[in-house]
Amino acid sequence: MNTAGTIDRPLTHDPKKQAPMTPSTTEPTGSATRDFPTNGATGSRQNRTREMQLIPEALARAHMHDRLHEAQRERRAISLAAARRMQRRAERASLRARRALALAVMQ
Repeated sequence: MNTAGTIDRPLTHDPKKQAPMTPSTTEPTGSATRDFPTNGATGSRQNRTREMQLIPEALARAHMHDRLHEAQRERRAISLAAARRMQRRAERASLRARRALALAVMQ
């Protein structure tokens, strides 16, 4: 069985390149709408479908952008807190060194 594609996994996702659907023999004639090309409606429907499919991608991209900026702000805040902690530690060490020097000079 050499089929080009299935309904679930078509060979191509472009509707214009897919094989047209043919009516089945078990289905009564005229039960479904006829296959006739409507150029304007097909193009607008195709664009609408494409835009609708791109909405989740745009939302995911915006969400990831927000998450990246939030992570950068958090990293900056953590590094700023660490820098302040090191600065206080250095100031305390400087004061200890001054006191030790003053005690050594006084004796």
